[in-house]
Amino acid sequence: MAILSNESLVDPLDQALAEREKLIELCMYAFDRTRSTGITERLTEGMSTVGVTALRPDGERFDPTRHEAGGTIATGDHSLDGVIAETEVVGFADRGRMLRAPVVVVYRLNTEKSGAESMSSGESTAS
Repeated sequence: MAILSNESLVDPLDQALAEREKLIELCMYAFDRTRSTGITERLTEGMSTVGVTALRPDGERFDPTRHEAGGTIATGDHSLDGVIAETEVVGFADRGRMLRAPVVVVYRLNTEKSGAESMSSGESTAS
């Protein structure tokens, strides 16, 4: 006589996909908190082997559908206006599906007539 269980059947593929998602979240968490270059490189390499790409769009045009603006840097170079100067927080994509958009700093054309360089929001001038 067979004994039936009240436990629902779990599809092994669904379970593996859910566990993969949790492991990717854990790797992103560890990536954000480590200060070791070696560890961030190892995490980046390891995640890439399973299709997860670290997104560092430095030098690309800012696209608000793919990037989150974290700040701006003034520039006098018209060709740099709207270009990403640096990545503040690395983003991640899983086989092209965005997991987290990168937070970036974008060059913004300095339109002030004076030769003085504009300052970021956190700086002030001393008189």
